[in-house]
Amino acid sequence: MATQDAIALLKADHREVENLFSEYENAEGAAEKRKLAEKICLELTVHTQIEEEIFYPACKGKVEEDLLPEAYVEHDSAKVLIAEIKQGKPSGEYYDAKISVLSEMIKHHVHEEEAFLKGMFSQARKSDLDLAALGKQLAARKEELTAQYKKSLPRPEVRTFDTVQV
Repeated sequence: MATQDAIALLKADHREVENLFSEYENAEGAAEKRKLAEKICLELTVHTQIEEEIFYPACKGKVEEDLLPEAYVEHDSAKVLIAEIKQGKPSGEYYDAKISVLSEMIKHHVHEEEAFLKGMFSQARKSDLDLAALGKQLAARKEELTAQYKKSLPRPEVRTFDTVQV
């Protein structure tokens, strides 16, 4: 399989998570919901980490200045919900609501990254970034983290919250 450039890889991740959220909406039974929620949490944890470790630092100075801080805050908000979902049970009073809110947050975040002309991806594509090399880095790190986190997700690290400890 040919290596995807960074943006193609990140967009493929976005589509995968959108599909998982859709499957969750149609899921019946606690076991199926738990399995899908765990997959969503894994995918989002790996995705946010590779963006924060590799893609966002590469975009610094290449995209509008306000896009990166907003993306980090959106990631941190998602990480807090992911931690709560991981600790919860599908039978919990707020479990489905947390999945639903996470889905809406991710839709917003994806729109910010993928927006035509103004989005981070469009701006990155117009810059001098080596997206093929970044794609290789992202793919390698994604594979490594996915294998590592299949056993257990790490405690989320948030960088933009001053008072919340998750």
